[in-house]
Amino acid sequence: MLVESEGTIAGIRRCVSGIRAEGGAVGLVPTMGALHEGHLSLVRAARQRGDEVVVSIFVNPAQFGPGEDFERYPRSLEADLELCRRNDVFAIFTPDVREMYPVASLTRIHVAGLTEGLCGAHRPGHFDGVALVVGKLFNIVQPDRAYFGQKDAQQAAVVKRMVADLNWPIEIVVCPTVREADGLAMSSRNRYLSPQEREQAAVIYRALLRARQMFAAGEREAQAITAAVAQIIRDSGPWTIDYVAAVDPDSMRPMTQVSSPALVAAAVRIGHTRLIDNLIL
Repeated sequence: MLVESEGTIAGIRRCVSGIRAEGGAVGLVPTMGALHEGHLSLVRAARQRGDEVVVSIFVNPAQFGPGEDFERYPRSLEADLELCRRNDVFAIFTPDVREMYPVASLTRIHVAGLTEGLCGAHRPGHFDGVALVVGKLFNIVQPDRAYFGQKDAQQAAVVKRMVADLNWPIEIVVCPTVREADGLAMSSRNRYLSPQEREQAAVIYRALLRARQMFAAGEREAQAITAAVAQIIRDSGPWTIDYVAAVDPDSMRPMTQVSSPALVAAAVRIGHTRLIDNLIL
């Protein structure tokens, strides 16, 4: 039976205790809402493993910096609840900020080494906020497994390392990026794009595919690969490129010579919208 929306920590813990009392496993899908097919693919992955699925919907202020889009981040709770109904979600955790942060948090979780580059260099403190809220969700729900998307590869690496370092008995499952028909990675922030920007944004994936082609043809110089990706993006219209990089997918360390596996990742700003994407070579 779907619990439509449980907004308290005590309430979601009661729901989870019911699952455990019946011998079930709990799969957590942490989200900030504005659900789309990418989120639903995580729900289905959890169901395929036999988990009872808990979806959390919480726009976490701790991971937004000054001037970022916390206030205007898409919120569509009723539509999200309906999507969860249709996809056999057991419980939905929808706390407000006061429930998650009743007082200002004095505790910080910093995963050193994985958070300084890529998005961490352009969004200072972002991954500390992610680690804090994910750590809180893990302690509240105590899932057996938690599901994340490959699109947010750096976030997934940070969470995996945090879980390993803190000895939490949670399996982190990273699922493939879900894309629109033209290759654009699904993201709640795609809602910000104008029709013209939306058409332009599809080039990110095409540029990343060039990296895959070059690697398959024998190119191993990271600078040559990333320069080719960046040039395709620049040629497609007005952008601000935060980064195009080739890194180790586990350590997030930059590569000079690309070996398999490698993560080629890009972050770009089109208009007022920041988009990220990546491919594994």
